[in-house]
Parts: sequence; C-alpha cells; structure tokens
Amino acid sequence: MTPRKRRLIWVLLGLALVSAAVLLVLRALDSNVMFFYSPSQVHSGAAPHGAAFRLGGLVEQGSLRRSPDSLQVSFMVTDEVQRVPVVYKGLLPDLFKEGKGVVVAGKMQDEGLFHATQVLAKHDENYMPPEAAHALEQAAQRQEARP
Repeated sequence: MTPRKRRLIWVLLGLALVSAAVLLVLRALDSNVMFFYSPSQVHSGAAPHGAAFRLGGLVEQGSLRRSPDSLQVSFMVTDEVQRVPVVYKGLLPDLFKEGKGVVVAGKMQDEGLFHATQVLAKHDENYMPPEAAHALEQAAQRQEARP
C-alpha cells in the first residue's frame, strides 16, 4: 500500500469518527431540548402531543387542590385567555402561590391534562420567567385585537 493510500484511509477514518461523534451529540441534544408554550398555544394545537415541553403562565386563583393522602397537587396554568389543568406529584417550591408566575415541565396527556415532572416558581416579587411574561403579553394583545 502506498503512502498516499494510507493517508487517504486515515483521513476517511478520521472523518467517519468525527461524523459519528457529531451525530451522537446532536441526538443527545435533541432528546434533552424542551420548548416553551403558553396555554393559548397548547389550546391552538401548537404544543407537541406526547413529547416533553414547558408550559408557562400564572397559577390561576382558586385552582390549587392538594390531595390529603399524597403529595399530588392539581392547579390551572393560565395566560389570562386560556387555561390548562396541571397535575404534579412531589414537593412544590416554597415560592409557589396562586396568582404568581410558574413554568412546569412535563407532557400533555390524552385527556387534556398536563402531567408535570418539574415545577419552577418565581424567585422574587418582580421576577417572572421571560417566556411566561412574553406569553402573557401576546395573550393580552390577542385579547385586545378581538372585536
């Protein structure tokens, strides 16, 4: 085998290894990416069904229900136009309250219920996750545009 063919084989092998590494990284990133949706987007069908995503908005006043014999809670997330029922089993953050901003991660189920695996609450009086604030602004603009 000539030195030129040997060098070509090494270059091709290197390219194959780099391609395989890039493919593995892209697949890992794809499985860990979660997009953000508002309740209005969920109701319009923009959110993926059966795939994990983040849902953000406000915890609707009077919607928080705690199970007396387990850690399961249910509440509504609203953008003041639409609302989505959420079920979560676990401990809620200390700052989780009705009427405050929240982002929940999980999956939408067939019955129209969002099963959350993670609940993120605001951390001070003036903070709301940027995605949730943007979704509330868009919902308010759509509400004003309606006749």
